Amino acid sequence: MESKQRTLLFKLAVCSGIGNLGMLKILDFSMRYNDTTDFSKQEIIQIAGITTYQKLFSDSWDYWTTNSDKLNAYQDAHTFITILDPIYPYYLKQIYNCPVLLFYKGNIKLLEENCLSFIGARDASVYGINVVRQLIPAMIRNNLTIVSGLAKGIDSVSHQVTMQHGGNTIGVIGTGLDNCYPKETAHIQRKMMEEQLVISEYPNGTGPRKYHFPMRNRIIAGMSLGTCVVEARRKSGSLITAQAALEYGREVFAVPGNVFESQSDGCHGLIQEGAKCTVCPQDILEEIQLFSI
Repeated sequence: MESKQRTLLFKLAVCSGIGNLGMLKILDFSMRYNDTTDFSKQEIIQIAGITTYQKLFSDSWDYWTTNSDKLNAYQDAHTFITILDPIYPYYLKQIYNCPVLLFYKGNIKLLEENCLSFIGARDASVYGINVVRQLIPAMIRNNLTIVSGLAKGIDSVSHQVTMQHGGNTIGVIGTGLDNCYPKETAHIQRKMMEEQLVISEYPNGTGPRKYHFPMRNRIIAGMSLGTCVVEARRKSGSLITAQAALEYGREVFAVPGNVFESQSDGCHGLIQEGAKCTVCPQDILEEIQLFSI
């Protein structure tokens, strides 16, 4: 991939007023017409379909154009891949609104592995934690890389159990890589940046925003062969990830819990809607092995 094209995509990523869909439109246009770098600001606004945030984008574009040295230094402070790079996750590329850029720290080669995501309650119970401890070691023995969102509860436990058993794990976050959110899992994120892999579609300096996390969830679901939900309430954010997985044609696994407690109501609802009731590792493996690359 040409360095000028990478610079254009990075510049678009750090500009305000343009989203990932707009960037995809620019990329599609440039590839279709073999024009990779020489877009005027007005052309970008037109091709990307920027309407409400035209002034915001225009001011941002002008700032980075005027301060090209700052832009270059900012780009040099990041490691990232684009959707055009061979190592970009195969399954993620198949989804709607797949991220144009993925910023990363750690072992980028983990993106080439078959992935399975584990998600669930932030206020995980002892039962939920024990379920993760029972299921994940078998996934590791079958060469599956565990993906989760580095949140409190089931997410962070999934990362930790994977590392404890010598497996590979990928964290997907909804902030820049220089931001650890929530603070309670910062030590896990830092360890994974050194020994595993942490990715984000947001550049450094980006803090947590409410809408970032549903966007992050689509990446978790999109790069995974399947998603296993361990404890989720009826309105849990984990159900957003599970729904995305269903929309992408991936397997969804749900672990049943106590019918008298609300902690697993979301899982029970998923099972009623067709997710696979999961009580042992083989429930996952017999489905996943059919879809492995």
